[in-house]
Amino acid sequence: MEAVLGAVALLSALALTAASAVPLEPRDPLGGAAGYFWHITDLHLDPTYHLSDDPTKVCNSSRGFPAKHAGPYGAYRCDSPYRLIQSAFQYMKDVFKAGHQPSFMIWTGDSPPHVAVAKLSAKIVINIMHNMTETVKENFKDLQVFPAMGNHDYWPQDQLPVVASEIYNAAADMWKHWLTEDALSTFRKGGFYTQVFNCKITKQTLRIISLNTNLYYSPNKITKKMQDPAGQYEWLEDTLKKAQANKDKVYLIAHVPPGYLPDSLRTTSIRVKDNEKLVTILRKYSGVIVGQFFGHTHRDSMMVLLDEQGNPVNSLFVAPAVTPMKGFLDLVTNNPGIRLFKYSTNDYSLLDFWQYYLNLTEANEEKKPDWKLEYSMTKAYGIKDLNPQSLYNLTNQFLKLHNKEFQKYCYYYIVSYINIVCVGHCKMKQICATRYLDQASYSKCIQEW
Repeated sequence: MEAVLGAVALLSALALTAASAVPLEPRDPLGGAAGYFWHITDLHLDPTYHLSDDPTKVCNSSRGFPAKHAGPYGAYRCDSPYRLIQSAFQYMKDVFKAGHQPSFMIWTGDSPPHVAVAKLSAKIVINIMHNMTETVKENFKDLQVFPAMGNHDYWPQDQLPVVASEIYNAAADMWKHWLTEDALSTFRKGGFYTQVFNCKITKQTLRIISLNTNLYYSPNKITKKMQDPAGQYEWLEDTLKKAQANKDKVYLIAHVPPGYLPDSLRTTSIRVKDNEKLVTILRKYSGVIVGQFFGHTHRDSMMVLLDEQGNPVNSLFVAPAVTPMKGFLDLVTNNPGIRLFKYSTNDYSLLDFWQYYLNLTEANEEKKPDWKLEYSMTKAYGIKDLNPQSLYNLTNQFLKLHNKEFQKYCYYYIVSYINIVCVGHCKMKQICATRYLDQASYSKCIQEW
């Protein structure tokens, strides 16, 4: 993020501190029971992490740069030690000891670390993915999990293929505990699937669609010239058309999000041509899609999908990473984060989410992982729910000069890592990326700023 960094006080005046426990209402505002689900993403386990007198030897993921102030729960130059990931899962279990249980979990990919291709192999990637899968199973024995492939969940990284492969098959075998045979069939061929979530407290059907958006990721050389890699677009439209006919509700999950990166000017997360195609499909079936969930960027952000007339029709959420890894050229990174959503079991509309985080510096100093509630979306921004109109109204507030809600958004964007001042081009990039996902509307936003 382009920002003015300096001696700026942390946002104490904005009351950004939060209690460590979340008040859970037993019912949603529309009547009927409320449900909950976890979203975890970008665990990025680094098995080489260890404390060392030589800061350049702490972890392979620092790529030789010094990992200063490393501690038992990690370092900002490194990907996650196993202890950090375990602490996150333990906290997730502690949140609901009072009796409220999550219905399911979505896991949007990236288990291996950020290291050079030569440091990994297909076998190592499979072993790390297996380790993380077994860790999830051990901590959440009876919980339904819906996973998605990340660009690092392959070797070589980013090069996810359009046909069956050793890693697709290995992942399918790992995840057969959670997925049906029909879901596994398409997953083995192209890394994507759909499956119905069987909820016991409502007759409304929720269909999960797990996309392999890594097929559209710019560094993927295999799919660069393909119009419909693995036939996923055709499959997606067919799946959404059937969901529409059956009056299902849909949650769409994937690793790499559509739209534009808030940190970069005119840069999409996936290839521009694929972004345009995907946005067109999402608009066409926005009536059945009630939530979209992504990872990959390591940042905490949201987007509002607008239709061709400029009306808000879908809410999209990018959850922050568990890994705190910061690249050598990066000015900022994120504290580790995990997210809990609240939904209406009447129609699976999204009511709220609670973002939890770990202040890594404090955790290492105290040698204790004190995970806390960072914020509640509705309470932090004074909105009633997470529907597209509510988010769009919030982005209208962001446009105001010196808007406190926008200052909060920028602080939470990097999971309370440091306070930043985001004005001028920095604010333009954030606002345009939040409100405009297609090339024409995004370009117009930039030009008219």
